[in-house]
Amino acid sequence: MQLSTTFRHMDASQAVREYTAEKLEKIRKYFAKGPISAHAVFAVERGFHHVAELNIKLPNGIAINAKETTEDMYSSIDLAATRIERQVRKWKEKIRDHKPHGGPAATMRELVIPADDIEPGHAKAANTTKSSKPAKPAPSAGYRVIKDESFIARSMSIEDAVMQLNLLGDEILVFTDAATGTTSILHRRKDGDYGLIETATLTTAGSPPRR
Repeated sequence: MQLSTTFRHMDASQAVREYTAEKLEKIRKYFAKGPISAHAVFAVERGFHHVAELNIKLPNGIAINAKETTEDMYSSIDLAATRIERQVRKWKEKIRDHKPHGGPAATMRELVIPADDIEPGHAKAANTTKSSKPAKPAPSAGYRVIKDESFIARSMSIEDAVMQLNLLGDEILVFTDAATGTTSILHRRKDGDYGLIETATLTTAGSPPRR
């Protein structure tokens, strides 16, 4: 398994890297043969929060992610690796059988806007603070953009989207529905079920949708 690492707010550690590589190699048995890449991010926040984030990318396009925080980096690595292994065991048959879907894949853009800039009662204070400088040009004068990223909404079936959402450990997944070619949003509901939001061609008020 090809492993790359990033260390933030801490010195690079060969021992931490080797420990992570050993943990990930134990998960390797669940995957079919082929090149597998992994990226690990280690960070120390507030002086005592040790964060380990492990990301695995399979040749068939499936991504697996886990992030854990404890007061010890090795414990964080253990927990993240255990979470990945637990999810992989659960979905191993679908992972092995998964084949990338053809068809279109939409490019999406995600902007992160500071809550203080846009929530009522905070916008004025944020705009008048001299130290508040936009990280990137703001799309409007009312708020800043502190993060601007693009990603690909991969083409996949609804069933594969459910699997991918679980393997990422996220609450929401934007993807291209392989059956319709439209952008869809899958999210985990509070009742434990999944919500699926399907997009369609926009129509003007009072006009029937195109067929």
